[in-house]
Amino acid sequence: MKTLRDAAIGATVKVKKLHGEGPTKRRIMDMGITKGVDIYVRKVAPLGDPIELTVRGYELSVRKADAELIEVE
Repeated sequence: MKTLRDAAIGATVKVKKLHGEGPTKRRIMDMGITKGVDIYVRKVAPLGDPIELTVRGYELSVRKADAELIEVE
């Protein structure tokens, strides 16, 4: 299983499935990350957290812990 955390900088990946429970999953979905959406990985902070993404035309920063819950292809 490949997660968003494993995606390379500069890669565009497609969300396959969201893992996680209740409020965490809801928060990820509220950020616009839903099944089938394309995510462009812009950059990763020097210490690795957070990860900067472009989703649906806007910029977003996601913690590594949340990125691990997003399965991509």
